[in-house]
Amino acid sequence: MIIALQIIGGFLLLLGGAEIMVRGAVALARRFGISALVIGMTVVALGTSAPELLVSLNAALSGAPGLAVGNVVGSNIANILLILGAAGLVTPIACAAAGLRRDGAILLAGTLIFSALSFRGVVDAWSGAVLLIAFSYFLWNSYKREAAGEGGTAGEAGDLGVPPANLLVAVLMFLAGLAALLAGSELVVRGGVAAARLFGVSDAVIGLTVVAVGTSLPELAASVVAAYRGHTDVALGNVVGSNMFNVLGVIGVVAVVTPVTVEARVVDFDIWIMIGATLLLLPFMMGGLRQIGRAPALAFLIMYVAYIGAIGLGVDRIPPA
Repeated sequence: MIIALQIIGGFLLLLGGAEIMVRGAVALARRFGISALVIGMTVVALGTSAPELLVSLNAALSGAPGLAVGNVVGSNIANILLILGAAGLVTPIACAAAGLRRDGAILLAGTLIFSALSFRGVVDAWSGAVLLIAFSYFLWNSYKREAAGEGGTAGEAGDLGVPPANLLVAVLMFLAGLAALLAGSELVVRGGVAAARLFGVSDAVIGLTVVAVGTSLPELAASVVAAYRGHTDVALGNVVGSNMFNVLGVIGVVAVVTPVTVEARVVDFDIWIMIGATLLLLPFMMGGLRQIGRAPALAFLIMYVAYIGAIGLGVDRIPPA
């Protein structure tokens, strides 16, 4: 019971902390004359992915690297199959926006770079630097496209509503949100490690399932709300940007701070599921399919349930004949 309360309480702090921190940061950015374009590219993107970053960093520093890697891999799988599946059931997700072909290519490249480095069994500081360089290119490329009017991340800042105008209130909101994120990540990691020991599974399994879904809640909420409001391009862009941030930015930062060990089960099974989910998305981004309708969305959700079921049944641990 205490473990469940730790995890649930941690998730609530992560959700609330991300929302409060982003609102405060947007207010500060506007106060100092930073454009909505830059706000959308940095503050909003970081805010929705902050739970993954802080949980993974906290886990690695706490001696649970399996939870850190599992969180990233599991989040990317959940972002595509669970989040786009749920958003697509609300309303079909349009895939005709300009630049999606390039986004798809960059997403696949980022996923493959992370996977190739993970196959070595450890992501060290040099590997982390490579990931951060690739992530910097992704941000630079996105910024150029936004400046040319090809993207939509600037609009995400507008979806946050009216931020506080008072400078002191903005600073306090930012600090309170950051404190909630730190406290939430600590609770989630402690609860996740305790749950892994209680059920006799590895940290990676908890990271791939419970923690991954929990840290993806901001993306889930943002994407479903965006789809409901008719901003389906934001729903798709949110998932693509979050996945890029996870495999390049999150693991890059964590690996530079401390080497991250990648468990054999993640290399042998889960990374391939992540690659497969990414390839499954590419026809909608690069292959001419114009929307993720309700039938593909339902298929995405069924595949995610099957993946979680496979982990629960231990299919991923059955040795080959």
